[in-house]
Amino acid sequence: MLQAVVHFSLKFRGVVVVLACVLLGYGLHIAHNAKLDVFPNFVQPQVTIQTECPGLAPEQVELLVTLPIEAMVNGLGDMESLRSESIEGLSIITAVFKEGTDVFRSRQLLAEKVAETAGLLPGNVKTPRMTPLTSSTMDLLKIGLVSDKLTPMELRTFADWTLKPRLLSVPGVAKCSSFGGEVRQLQIRVLPDRLLAHNLGLSDVLAAARLSTGVTGAGFIETANQRVTLQTEGQATTAAILGEVIVAHTNGLSVRLKDVARVVEGAEPKFGDCVIQGRWGVLMTMSSQYGANTMEVTTALEAALEEMKPVFEKEGIKLYPRLHRPATFIEAALRNMKHSLALGGILVAVVLFLLIGSVRTACISLAAIPLSLLTAVMVLEKFGISINTLTLGGLAIALGEVVDDSIIDVENIFRRLREYSARKKAGASTGGDGSLQAGEIFQVVLGASLEVRRAVIYATFIVALIFLPILTLTGLQGSFFAPLALSYILA
Repeated sequence: MLQAVVHFSLKFRGVVVVLACVLLGYGLHIAHNAKLDVFPNFVQPQVTIQTECPGLAPEQVELLVTLPIEAMVNGLGDMESLRSESIEGLSIITAVFKEGTDVFRSRQLLAEKVAETAGLLPGNVKTPRMTPLTSSTMDLLKIGLVSDKLTPMELRTFADWTLKPRLLSVPGVAKCSSFGGEVRQLQIRVLPDRLLAHNLGLSDVLAAARLSTGVTGAGFIETANQRVTLQTEGQATTAAILGEVIVAHTNGLSVRLKDVARVVEGAEPKFGDCVIQGRWGVLMTMSSQYGANTMEVTTALEAALEEMKPVFEKEGIKLYPRLHRPATFIEAALRNMKHSLALGGILVAVVLFLLIGSVRTACISLAAIPLSLLTAVMVLEKFGISINTLTLGGLAIALGEVVDDSIIDVENIFRRLREYSARKKAGASTGGDGSLQAGEIFQVVLGASLEVRRAVIYATFIVALIFLPILTLTGLQGSFFAPLALSYILA
């Protein structure tokens, strides 16, 4: 079989050269559009359920929220484990599924189970929700905002209501979280002595606040010709308006909220804060969607931030655009890979030229490097494996093996041609023709290639078998290191 392949390649060398050029062009196209990421998707399929429980202590969150949700979703098909965390005001449940499970199907089944828990939770607990589906590395970009002109509340308001919607509109961004600053609230700070003086309770204040800040339908008016929908405009949007809301009527007088409480515009109670380069500010973190191209999404995010620069300057906001940027690791890996390729190519060319003294043989050996690596990239793309630091590492390691194989073959062919040419010239001195004929060159090249081909293939398979045990790893280790071994074997 080896003889047939080598014979065909030498006989139809023009076709082989054309196919190699086509492969090179298609490989460059695939490599240019390949999905780039920091690491392979090494985390098992998992879904996180978060439930906000305002005012509840950790023990209450565990008993009243976490346990009922766990009991409902436990035992779901293909679920491997269920983890939970109950902290003040928040319940976090993570469902981990078996390897190979369709994460979209798992999320659908889990969503049906979570919907059934609505009537089991206390009234003040918000509806449980599943966090957006993100990649295993998740982090996409972290940026910082600081300002000498805006207050912490104004800065956080700008981040949540102006910048965040623009960043979420970038394709590939799963979620955008804000930390630091002050979240604006309309706060009713009850004065107990005044409540007692008017014979009122906290429930009266809560009912009045709900009615004043809620939006409810006002019905419609039916006429002979049309139906006119009524729209209410009574929602309190400022502390002054909210303070005028009537709580109750006592002794012919109207008791307003400002009579029994201090109605102010204040900051939401903090669970933490943020410092950007030694200054109080707002930190915004973007997470990538499952299967998104990290480099592509990061570039789009940075373009969106560039568009927002005039707004930042107008508002007096200083932007720190690259507090944490995983795409930098990808760029560094690609840059190192290019340096390795260039250095490897130069060393191969120099060694071949010094030892053999032929530029043509050096070029032939160099051609094997991009063809082998691009073929590996095409197969990885077909399997849905991203180009990341692990796969690039495997390709870089394989570079030496690829060069070694090509040098052995080319050097042996060149040596046999030189020996045969010397014998022909020696025969010419006794009256023979010393020139090499095309048929003779063909046979010499075929014989020289087959002479080392079997040994080269065996040696290559032995080296590839060294990486085979890595492909049999399971769990986190297998998901993390298998792409490295696979890329090396393919290259």
